Amino acid sequence: MTNLISQEGLKKLHDEYDLLWKVERPKVVQGVSDAAAEGDRSENAEYIYGKKRLREIDRKLKHLGSRIKLLRVATAPAEPKSVSFGCWVSYEDDRGEERCYQLVGPDEIDVGLGRISIDSPVGQALLHKKLDDEVIVSRPNGELTIYITGISSKKPASPE
Repeated sequence: MTNLISQEGLKKLHDEYDLLWKVERPKVVQGVSDAAAEGDRSENAEYIYGKKRLREIDRKLKHLGSRIKLLRVATAPAEPKSVSFGCWVSYEDDRGEERCYQLVGPDEIDVGLGRISIDSPVGQALLHKKLDDEVIVSRPNGELTIYITGISSKKPASPE
């Protein structure tokens, strides 16, 4: 798994960690404490749910904390000559369908926003390729041939 992340992606992870640690966890701890004060814990749904939620938060905090320690901030080159981390890549497949994705680390994947993992089959196939290159992507449902039509450090404007 790639340990690269953008500066914005790292900030989001830190913000999520801070929200869980400073806001969510204290709120849940107080709720568990209040529920425990009510007496019999074995049939107290608020207490049982609160303890479960607390375990989930602690598990997420542990994951985020260990992940943040491993990550290295990387940026796309200002004028990329080939596909690399952070680049936006436009391509057309052999059916004429056009797509545009940014190659990011696994902590920033959001296909709805056009961000795919550099570790994915498409990301791996595109890595280090140049403009106008023909690329064969090996996928579980068969190979796909694509043609790189653009490489940029910034998201291309959408045609309207």
